[in-house]
Formats: sequence, C-alpha cells, structure tokens
Amino acid sequence: MKIVGTAIITDDKGRILIGQRPEGKALAGLWEFPGGKQEEGETVEQCIVREISEELDVHCVVGDYIMSVSKVYPHGEFKLMVYLAKIADVENLKALVHQDLRWVSAAELKNYEFPPADVEIITYLQENF
Repeated sequence: MKIVGTAIITDDKGRILIGQRPEGKALAGLWEFPGGKQEEGETVEQCIVREISEELDVHCVVGDYIMSVSKVYPHGEFKLMVYLAKIADVENLKALVHQDLRWVSAAELKNYEFPPADVEIITYLQENF
C-alpha cells in the first residue's frame, strides 16, 4: 500500500486549493488535493512539504492531521493521510504538475469530479469548513 500525503491548503478567505490531474497520469482530468506519495525514510509531514514544493513551487507549513482514507484502484492501493497546510505566498503558486489550479469553497467542491478516495475528505470538509 502506498502512503499519500494529502494537503488541505486554505487561503485567508477560507477557500481550499484543488488541482486538476494532468493528461497521461492515472485518473487524468479529475480534481485532487495537492500532495503525493511518501518516499522511503520520509515522514508524512516531510512528504507533504516536498510534494507542495515540487507541485506548486512554494513552501508550506503542515498543520493538524485530519483523517486517513484507504482506497484500491486498478493502478494500486493507496492510503491518503490528510493534513491541514498553509502557504504564506499564495500569489506565487505555480501549476508545475497540475493542468489547472482553483481556489474553491467547501460547498463548491461538489461541482468538481474527484477520485473516489477523496469523497470522504470532501464530506468532512463540507461539514467542517
């Protein structure tokens, strides 16, 4: 099972950052929360900091743990470890991996198509944000 560090990044307006998965990757075109696979020797928090730097070219500060969600897909079994995260420099985000980035309210998440593993996360966000 692959561990995926997943960041719920919010701005000062309470909106949540989502990215659209690029063509050529599994689940292409679907929306997701930033993050990625944990590497050997890395904590989940370190994974999130590294992945946000690689995906968005900014530094993040990892906050509280929210939840974990496990899901089996045709391309593997994944456990998403979900944490709150903050970025001080939101104006300088770059979509280095994603096709598109959006800031959306928790209520607006229902307007985007996400992978099945994210459904439980979205439900949590809609109830708590």
